[in-house]
Amino acid sequence: MNAPHRPLVDHTLPALAEGYAWLPNRMRRSADQVVRTRLMGRPALAVRGPEAVRFFYDERHVRRHDAVPGPVLSTLFGHGAVHTLDGDAHRVRKDLFLPLLGVERIAGVVEHVTAAWDEAAPTWAGRSSVVLLDETSVVLTRGVCRWAGIPLSDDDAEPTARDLVAMVDGFATLGPRHWRARRARARQEARLARLVEDVRSGAVTAPADSVLDRICRHPHAAGEPPEPLEPRTAAVELLNVIRPTVAVCWFVAFAAHALHRWPQNRERLRGGDAAWAAAFTHEVRRFYPFAPFLGGRAVSDLTWQGEHVPAGAMVLLDVYGQNHDEKLWGDPYAFRPQRFLDRPVDRDELIPQGGGDPRHGHRCPGEGMTIGLLEALATRLARLEYTVPEQDLTISLRRIPARPRSGFVIADVRPPAA
Repeated sequence: MNAPHRPLVDHTLPALAEGYAWLPNRMRRSADQVVRTRLMGRPALAVRGPEAVRFFYDERHVRRHDAVPGPVLSTLFGHGAVHTLDGDAHRVRKDLFLPLLGVERIAGVVEHVTAAWDEAAPTWAGRSSVVLLDETSVVLTRGVCRWAGIPLSDDDAEPTARDLVAMVDGFATLGPRHWRARRARARQEARLARLVEDVRSGAVTAPADSVLDRICRHPHAAGEPPEPLEPRTAAVELLNVIRPTVAVCWFVAFAAHALHRWPQNRERLRGGDAAWAAAFTHEVRRFYPFAPFLGGRAVSDLTWQGEHVPAGAMVLLDVYGQNHDEKLWGDPYAFRPQRFLDRPVDRDELIPQGGGDPRHGHRCPGEGMTIGLLEALATRLARLEYTVPEQDLTISLRRIPARPRSGFVIADVRPPAA
């Protein structure tokens, strides 16, 4: 076992400044895909690869409780969210989400979102240009709120979508985007907490077995008598259903970027090739930057590949680096959906939304929903007729979360014939 050493220099600011490249650049200089660093004042070991994914998601090794930084909780996840729990508490809370995200439920949300897209797309034809990321966020907001049973007026759709996008857009910065995200979360938590109270008092009726209904009835913890979630916590978990759904607008903008750069993919999508739609979706999620890395804390003194990890130290999973690891993907910086038709991909190889088993660990239970939505919307996008005006389509790896700088503007929109 290598003798433990604790780096003295904290790399939190370089990580924020370098963005997605920070950890992969250091991994490239490591012979064994292990990097020792210090983050947020704590020693940290960064790991990569399918075996590392299994190590990271084993609750005997790494815990997420108290590992998520406060600024991320105040913007992206919310305080008291499922992401901050471990053990039995995590399993009880996750039991809320898993039934909502089965195959039939995913089909339901896809149906609502595609209906919202089909309502919106004809209106784009009458406008000089459309920012696809922004418009798709409104489509997703309308669709997921209808599916979840959350009341949403026409006037509230755009401001709600802006708030949900802001929460994602500001979680990894110290600047104005971060404070915009905090204000957005405060507004939406307050609104949804009032909605939960109204449902419980009978002032509002939640559709039976809807997301709203289930969250209003879900117990705070195992045991008798069951105590319901505190209204603010229930609001946090409602947001943890609708916010990541609306974040699919990032992937739709990336899909548009890919269709623009590699237009040969468009015809197979237009033709309704389901296998190609799935392969294209996976390649968009692998190729384009979304999560840079994930973090947890060592439960006890551990070793990983002979490296000592002291109890309480950070363990980082290099998500972006793994999705661009030449050992796994061969030509990782080539956009090639065919790779997902050539061979089956292991669950812990492709990890844009984390790894492990979503039923028992911290892998995002909404990953199936993301895949289903992106398959459907990428196909609709490929069938849409439009031009791409001159614009800045740069995707900076220093910006987290990355996005096409312009949001991907389309013009001269002509919806396909029915």
